[in-house]
Amino acid sequence: MTGPRIIDGKAVAAEVRAEMAKKVAAIKSKHGQVPGLAVVLVGEDPASKVYVRNKGAQTVEVGMNSIEHKLSAETSQDELLALVDTLNKDPQVNGILVQLPLPKHIDAELVLNTIDPIKDVDGFHPVNVGRLWIGERALVPCTPTGSVILAKSVAPNLSGMDAVVVGRSNIVGKPMAALLLRENCTVTIAHSRTRDIENVVKKADLVVAAVGIPEFVRGDWIKPGAIVIDVGINRIEGPDGKGRLVGDVNFAEASKVAGAITPVPGGVGPMTIACLLKNTVEAFEMQTGLSADA
Repeated sequence: MTGPRIIDGKAVAAEVRAEMAKKVAAIKSKHGQVPGLAVVLVGEDPASKVYVRNKGAQTVEVGMNSIEHKLSAETSQDELLALVDTLNKDPQVNGILVQLPLPKHIDAELVLNTIDPIKDVDGFHPVNVGRLWIGERALVPCTPTGSVILAKSVAPNLSGMDAVVVGRSNIVGKPMAALLLRENCTVTIAHSRTRDIENVVKKADLVVAAVGIPEFVRGDWIKPGAIVIDVGINRIEGPDGKGRLVGDVNFAEASKVAGAITPVPGGVGPMTIACLLKNTVEAFEMQTGLSADA
């Protein structure tokens, strides 16, 4: 018996970036413009600094303008809101991303809700959330978008599948459910308090785990041949005292049963920045009416 197909998020993300580079080149050739992404970093959070640096590098790599604003941790809420207002009005800025977490004295929800919805490339603004749920064109959170692309890399037509999303966050779980409904899946949202969760998950042709609990989903919960997309990324201590990264799915167990599964790391993670670039191109097209095709 052969093992499951391991879904290579790095390879699929590279395909998305290549597609965006092609689109950006076509937009530049036809219209003499390129999309611009502004990333705002407040403070010195080490993980955020690495993430912002990677975003900037990949933005430039596909031919877009990267605009970075690095502010001190002492920056006031009013100063940050004023910067967001300036970026909202700047026609050279098509996407705005304020890196989380923000310092404790700043109301993150207020800041995110101040971003113009048409420049909200994280897809967190209530207007974009509403548009997603009623089926209108919207900027959609990057991680769920990437998760759907990964699932479709295995099964291009998800229509009619039973899908279970384990997790109900605004960032992943809820938008994931909305996107899978768009794909004509029959969707169940489960979470850590779902009664008889093992049997709920066992019915699924497609499982998306985004509950934030290390190795929560066990191998005997998985229907043989199911597609498993593991959004979780958790650092745990190994027996040797060294930390290691694991997902929300017990990979060793689930990989014996699943038809296809994402690893952690190297699965969903690489897709997030690739889909951020995708959203920036989408935002540019929505704002200007210009596209690679016309």
